[in-house]
Amino acid sequence: MRKKIVAGNWKMNTLPAEGIELINGIISKLEEVPSDVQLIIAPPFTHLALANEQIKDTPITLSAQNCADQAKGAYTGEVSAAMVKATGASYVILGHSERREYYGENSEILNRKMAQAFENGLKPIYCVGEKLEEREAEKHFEVVGGQIKEVLFNLTPEQMANVVVAYEPVWAIGTGKTATSDQAQEIHAFIRKTLSDKFGELAQEITILYGGSCKPSNAPELFAQEDIDGGLIGGAALKAEDFIGIAKSY
Repeated sequence: MRKKIVAGNWKMNTLPAEGIELINGIISKLEEVPSDVQLIIAPPFTHLALANEQIKDTPITLSAQNCADQAKGAYTGEVSAAMVKATGASYVILGHSERREYYGENSEILNRKMAQAFENGLKPIYCVGEKLEEREAEKHFEVVGGQIKEVLFNLTPEQMANVVVAYEPVWAIGTGKTATSDQAQEIHAFIRKTLSDKFGELAQEITILYGGSCKPSNAPELFAQEDIDGGLIGGAALKAEDFIGIAKSY
């Protein structure tokens, strides 16, 4: 049975004190979350260690939003996978559309980041997804398939078993638009089929999250789809009530 995950990507939001307040709000509502749903939070680097201390006696798991593609050295401003691991994080988000779009991250860079994550015992949440013009040109399968093959196909089955895939239609992030449940299911099924071409039956065990303007109102319909195993949540993750509301959708 695939793991159900609701992960909150806080992006560049909250100061440390605000982050602690948000975590406390989530903790206060944990009893409302089904026991088979794993909650992951991804605060900014500045308060990963504080967040880890706050959640240590809870079932909440910690993720970083990114890591460097090098182990250490003269890379001013970068944060290595080893540094991320030292904060207590278990996961790291890699390949988010904002990293690809604004910071030029390509498959070559992401392969190096993936290697750093595994070398330091971090589980990657690997993001794939198409832009609006690619969707309108009906190239979404080609784009998403390429993002999978160029990075995930380089992994061993043992490594792939520790990857969570997140599909994010870039045209739906922060726009209020959401892929219909049928659109989301179609491409989630495509992702699983693409993974099965390389990894066989293992693909049936891989958690694939939906990451495009997911909120309490549309989560039940999305999560009811056969190949959607949860969500990578942006804006709604910044409100404890909404984040828990999405997790309760199961």
